[in-house]
Amino acid sequence: MSQEHPISQDYPISQKHPISHEYIEIISARENNLKNISLRIPKKKLTIFTGVSGSGKSSVVFETIAQESSRLLNETFPAFVRGFLPKYSRPDADEINNIPPSIVIDQRRIGGNSRSTLGTITDIDPLLRVLFSRIGTPYIGGMTTFSFNDALGMCKTCEGLGKVVALNIETAIDMTKSLNEGAILLPGYGVDTWLWKFYAQSKFFDNDKKISDYSPEEFQKLVYAQPEKIQLEGLDMNNTYEGLAERFARTHIRGGGEKSEKTKQKMSAYTKIDKCNTCGGKRYNKNVLNCLVNGYSIADMTAMQVDKLAEVVSGITNPEVKTVVSGLTARLRDLVAIGLDYVSLNRETATLSGGESQRVKMVKNLSSSLSDMLYIFDEPSIGLHPRDVHRLNEVLLRLRDKGNTVIVVEHDPDVIKIADYIVDMGPMAGSQGGEIMYAGDFCGLLASGTLTAKYLDAPLAVNVSPRPFDPAKVFVTTPSSLHNLKNISVCIPQGIFTVITGVAGSGKSTLIHRVFAKEHEAIVIDQSAVSGNSRSNPATYTGIMDYLRQEFAAATGQSASLFSFNSDGACPVCNGLGAIQTDLSFMDAVKNICEECGGKRFKKEVLEMTMAGKSIADVMEMTISDACDFFERKEIRAKLKSIAEVGLGYLTLGQPLSTLSGGECQRIKLAKELNKKGNLYIMDEPTTGLHFSDIANILRIINSLVKKGNTVVTIEHNLDIIRQADWVIDLGPGAGAFGGEILFEGTPQDLQKCDKSLTGRYV
Repeated sequence: MSQEHPISQDYPISQKHPISHEYIEIISARENNLKNISLRIPKKKLTIFTGVSGSGKSSVVFETIAQESSRLLNETFPAFVRGFLPKYSRPDADEINNIPPSIVIDQRRIGGNSRSTLGTITDIDPLLRVLFSRIGTPYIGGMTTFSFNDALGMCKTCEGLGKVVALNIETAIDMTKSLNEGAILLPGYGVDTWLWKFYAQSKFFDNDKKISDYSPEEFQKLVYAQPEKIQLEGLDMNNTYEGLAERFARTHIRGGGEKSEKTKQKMSAYTKIDKCNTCGGKRYNKNVLNCLVNGYSIADMTAMQVDKLAEVVSGITNPEVKTVVSGLTARLRDLVAIGLDYVSLNRETATLSGGESQRVKMVKNLSSSLSDMLYIFDEPSIGLHPRDVHRLNEVLLRLRDKGNTVIVVEHDPDVIKIADYIVDMGPMAGSQGGEIMYAGDFCGLLASGTLTAKYLDAPLAVNVSPRPFDPAKVFVTTPSSLHNLKNISVCIPQGIFTVITGVAGSGKSTLIHRVFAKEHEAIVIDQSAVSGNSRSNPATYTGIMDYLRQEFAAATGQSASLFSFNSDGACPVCNGLGAIQTDLSFMDAVKNICEECGGKRFKKEVLEMTMAGKSIADVMEMTISDACDFFERKEIRAKLKSIAEVGLGYLTLGQPLSTLSGGECQRIKLAKELNKKGNLYIMDEPTTGLHFSDIANILRIINSLVKKGNTVVTIEHNLDIIRQADWVIDLGPGAGAFGGEILFEGTPQDLQKCDKSLTGRYV
C-alpha cells in the first residue's frame, strides 16, 4: 500500500503531530467499511477523493466529515430551533477536529412545484423585477407587479402557471364515429342522454357525419363554441349550448364543490395539461407583457437562453439601474461559466437533471459572500461533455480562492488533475475497501501504483474493428422538431452498439427518450429511482428473497413467511422497519433504532434460527459478493452474479433501494436484463459513478448483450465508451437553440476526422 499522507494509521494524530488548525483531522474513522483510518485534509485547498465505487469515499466525505460538521453546527442552536432541524448522529470515529461549517452540493434534483423556475431558485428573477419596475415602459408598478406568483402580475386564467387543465380531445371524442354512433366518449354523453341531446338536437350538425369529416368550422362549434341560447326539439324553453371543452371545463375543472376521488380519477382520463390560451404560456397578465425594456417584456427575457440574455442585459446602459445590471450580468455569466448557457430562466426546476441541479447550486454559492466554508461536491462532472469540464474546474478553483475548503468526490481525470491534494480509497469495494491507498499530489498519485493510477494515463484505444452497419437493418424515426431538434430523424443500426454524443443540451435526451423510444419498443435503463421505500432492497427487487426464505424454511423446518420482515417474521415493535419513528407535534419526526430487534427488523425467535451458522439478518447484512460465495443454489447464485457483474458486488442484500445513487439504480436495473435476447436497450450515461477500472466491465456487459442479438444504444460523454462503440451519432454543434442537429454518423475512427464535431476533437 502506497501512502504519502502524513498521518500513520497505527496510532492517534495527537501522539505524532500537534493539532493544526490548517487541517481537517480525522482519527480512527470506522463508518461503514472504513478500516480505522486517520487522515489530515488541508484547509483552503481543493481535495479530491477517488477510488472504485464502494471503496469508502462517501463514508469519509459525506458520512463522517459532512455529517459531523452538520451535527456540530446544529448543536449551536437553542433546543427549540434544533427541533426543526435534521437529526445527525455522531460518526463512528475517535476524533474529528477543525471542521468548518459545510455546504453539501450533491446530485439530488432541486424539485419544486410549477412555480419554481431557474430564475426564482437562482434569485435572478427578483433582479429582473427590479429592472422592469425602474425602467420598464409604460410604468405599471413596483417589483411585485412583475411576479407571476403575485396577484398583480399573474395571468388570471392560469394563475401564473402558464398552463391549464383542459379537455383531452383524443380521449373524449372518437373521430371515426358520428354523433348518432356515440362519438362523444365522455361519461354521461351516451346516445339519447340529456347531455347528448344538446349536440345532436342543436341543428348545428349532421348527426350521421363522422367527426373526422367535419369542416374546421363544424369542429370548432362542437368542441370550442362559447355559450349561446338554443331551442331543443320538444322543449318550449331556451337552453344554453356550449362546446364540449367549454362545458367540461365549467363542470369538472372550474366548477366548485367537492368531488369524490373516484370521480376525479374517472375524469382524469379525459384531461390534459395545455398551454394557457390567454397568456400563451407566458404566466403574466397583459398589463405586464406590454411593459418593455429595450423592446423585451420580462417574459421574453426569461424565455431566452441564458447566454443570449446575458448579451441583452449587458446592453442596458440606463444609469439608474447600473448596479442591477451588474448583478444580473454576473449571475448570468456564472450560469454560462458552469455550462448552463443553453437553459432559460423560465425552465421549471423539477425538469432539471441531477447534474444540472448540482451546477445550479454551485452558481448560487458563487455569488455568496460567505468564506472559510467547507464545500463538498458529489461527482460534479456528471452530465458534462469533455469540452465543458474546464468550466467546472474554474468554478471549483474560484470557490477555493475565495478562502474556502473544497472537497470533491470525483472520477473524471481532468478534474482530478487540478487538485491540490488527492485521497485515493481502496483497494476494492465493500469489505475489501475502506483503506487509504494514497494521499498526496497528482504527480505522486501517478507513481503510486494504485488502481486509479494504473487507469489514469491508460485510455482505451479507438475501436478499429467495429461491427458492420447493415443499411437494411435499422431503426428509423420520423423527422422531429421537438424542443431544440431541427426537424431531424435518426437512423440507428440494429444488432450493434451505438453511442449518442454531444455537448450538454445538444438534444441527445430529446432525440432518444422523447422521440426514438416513443416510436420503437425498447428497454430503457435510466437513473430514475428503483424504489422509494425502505422495505425494498436488492434481495426483494431481484426476487432472491423468495429463494432465501425457502432455504431458511428447509433448514429450520419453519414456515417461509417467518423469514420475511414484511410478514410473520417482522419485529412486533417496529413492524419490520428496524427503527421507531416518533412524531413530535410541530417538530420533525425522530427515528431511533428499534431496541427490541436492534435494527435487524425480525422477531427475536427468528434471529435465533440459523442456516450454516447464519441468521436471516446475518445474510441480509452480507455483501452481494459474499452472498454469492455463501449460497450454492443456482437460482440465487445466478441472480447474485448478475448484480456483481454490473459492479454492485459491494451492496448488501438488505440495503434499502431508496439509498442508492442514480448510477447504482441504473446498474441494478441492468442486472435484471443481462440474459435477455433480441431486445433494443437504451442506457443513459451508464458510466455515472463508475471508477476508470469499471468502464471495461461495463463495455464487456454491453458487448455481451450485443453478442446475444440485442441492440444497445447509450447516451454517453465518457470518452472510453465512445472510442469503443461500433457506431457514433454526434449532436450539436452547441446547446439549446444552437444544437439539435446531427453533426456526424459513423465509426469512432471516422469521428476523429470530423472537423465540426467537438466530440471528435477529444476522442
